[in-house]
Amino acid sequence: MGNPYEQDLDKNAANHQPLTPLTYLERAAKTYPDQIAIIHGRQRIDYRTFWQRSLKLASALDRRGIGKGDTVTVMLSNTPPMLEAHFGVPMTKAVLHSLNTRLDAAVVAFQLDHAETKVLIVDREFSGVVRQALELTEVKPLVIDYDDPEYADDAPYPKGERVGTLDYEAFVAGGAEDFAWSMPDDEWDAISLNYTSGTTGNPKGVVYHHRGAALMAYTNTIHAGMAKHAVYLWTLPMFHCNGWCFPWTLAVQAGTHVCLRWVRPKPIYDAIADQGVTHLCGAPVVMSVLINARDEDKREFPQTVTFNTAAAPPPEAVLSGMADAGFAVTHLYGLTETYGPAVVNEWHGAWDSLEKGERSARKARQGVRYAALEGLMVMDPETMRTTPADGETIGEVMFRGNIVMKGYLKNRKASDEAFAGGWFHSGDLGVMHPDGYIQLKDRSKDIIISGGENISSIEVEDALYKHPSVGSCGVVARPDDKWGEVPVAYVELKPGKVATEAEIIDHCRALLARFKVPKAVIFAEIPKTSTGKIQKFRLREMARGT
Repeated sequence: MGNPYEQDLDKNAANHQPLTPLTYLERAAKTYPDQIAIIHGRQRIDYRTFWQRSLKLASALDRRGIGKGDTVTVMLSNTPPMLEAHFGVPMTKAVLHSLNTRLDAAVVAFQLDHAETKVLIVDREFSGVVRQALELTEVKPLVIDYDDPEYADDAPYPKGERVGTLDYEAFVAGGAEDFAWSMPDDEWDAISLNYTSGTTGNPKGVVYHHRGAALMAYTNTIHAGMAKHAVYLWTLPMFHCNGWCFPWTLAVQAGTHVCLRWVRPKPIYDAIADQGVTHLCGAPVVMSVLINARDEDKREFPQTVTFNTAAAPPPEAVLSGMADAGFAVTHLYGLTETYGPAVVNEWHGAWDSLEKGERSARKARQGVRYAALEGLMVMDPETMRTTPADGETIGEVMFRGNIVMKGYLKNRKASDEAFAGGWFHSGDLGVMHPDGYIQLKDRSKDIIISGGENISSIEVEDALYKHPSVGSCGVVARPDDKWGEVPVAYVELKPGKVATEAEIIDHCRALLARFKVPKAVIFAEIPKTSTGKIQKFRLREMARGT
């Protein structure tokens, strides 16, 4: 007889459409046309205008022959054109590639060639490095300059000369606001391209699809607790995993994007107080900026602000400081390959009554899978067997689901390795607790093996952060004739604070097993990525040279 639910019940245009985040903006514009969508300095852009400008950008690109399979690259800060690109580019079925604004010319050139960029939109702050990169590339894209009218005099870099022959505003003005955009042919079609950091060679191009982006937008709304008309401050760079997909997320609840070109404490506090910010995201370094800000830069605000943080587990001292300052910290975890965070520390009300240290320890765990992620496990990467949920047995954290990347662009070997055994291999080492919450212990390359004993650099760093003078730190392995390798700590002190090597080591001895205590403490500026992550590979290079 067959399955009756498969008989005469077919997919058709009426009951099946590809998932895409593009429809979220269309709905917001039609439902709340006068709601403020974007705040940038003195600019106020409502949803009607946001939608119209995105259509005009798409139309202008379409008139230049941009379509499916083409790459449109942007080198932009957290400004309105970056938000418009997240909708306007995929409306043409093209793929949005966001460049890290702190890359050097050689890496920019590699990405432009690898992505086969057809159009390049450049903020004039970055025209110098882009000009150098274009001298190295094989591709010769159409270059469009963006001249930010809200560019401040205290910018870290001055505006450079124009690189292209077109101005962004003139380019958009040449498009039609009645552009007949169409849905993607398939929700599996690529929507964006993001490159990994490339610390051990050329970066890999991570490809996102419309389905994953659409699901992440819904899921961000849930796990960030975003109510209708939430106000989101852009401290996280939009070039980083497409801003964890929040450029698409805000449209779900017709929220407001508050743009911020540079992360500085006073503008952050001013935005929170003056614009009623309810949410922001960032690495632990952004939290440090907030809690260590000068008194004259701080502002009081009545609302509770949700701070979503990822990267390394926040030190207990930082988590406590944020709570005292009135921020509700949500700890997330993920990778570029998982559209940004795909794991959330779901908080239990009963944990509020725990002793402060135990409460902070719970807060530092990575947590459980996002609602849109189908599988999250800690496994032995060789046998692909799950590790015991005992909070002690270390394995590799692995993901499976619709918010895992399509794969690496033009790199089948790397894609196959990443997806071996039907799971995405994160390269992160962690444990599974009895309650199903995972906790990272280290990147596989960051575990220090001293005399046969495994030392988690995260555990040592957490101890260091409990010292009142430590502002930032990183622990790496240094070769040792006797033990093979030993932990050494690089420490950056808080402004105005002092400490000696002996004092720091004594502090660690009171908190750690003796073999885990750093054998040396080097006071230095800690190298970080543009998103605030500590560059362990540079610290390892420094350690090998000592």
